[in-house]
Amino acid sequence: MTEPILLDEQLCFAVYRAQKQFNKYYTFALAPFQLTYPQYIVLLTLWEHKTLTVNDLGHYLHLDSGTLTPLLKRLEKDGWVNRKRDKVDERRVIITLTAKAQQQRNVIFDRVNSCQEKLGFSYDEYKQLMTAANQITEHLTNFTNKATTLQH
Repeated sequence: MTEPILLDEQLCFAVYRAQKQFNKYYTFALAPFQLTYPQYIVLLTLWEHKTLTVNDLGHYLHLDSGTLTPLLKRLEKDGWVNRKRDKVDERRVIITLTAKAQQQRNVIFDRVNSCQEKLGFSYDEYKQLMTAANQITEHLTNFTNKATTLQH
């Protein structure tokens, strides 16, 4: 008979607790810019790729258009992004950064990075944690893909 695993021994609970703390961390770090974490990762992706369609942005962030559209509307209203229909294919919406977003990039990075420094992880510890988090994601993705395939 398998012994039940206690709550504090559950990897999923440890990840859940860490994620809740990340929410608090980014709420604090992004407060001066009145940005949420989902808005921040949209900006991060656009700073990296410059211009993206809504579909491409959703692919990078693993978000569907139903989640992304209200987020982008709010970012547009607050002056961070522009949304325009593609002239060639009107079904596609192209997202670009505004001058405000370009100007605030380094200020936001400085704020987020200064908070990260306060977490006290060395570069090697940070890399190890990133590797572990990516392994968890990969294993869960493989499992859920197999489970989905078996259901059909």
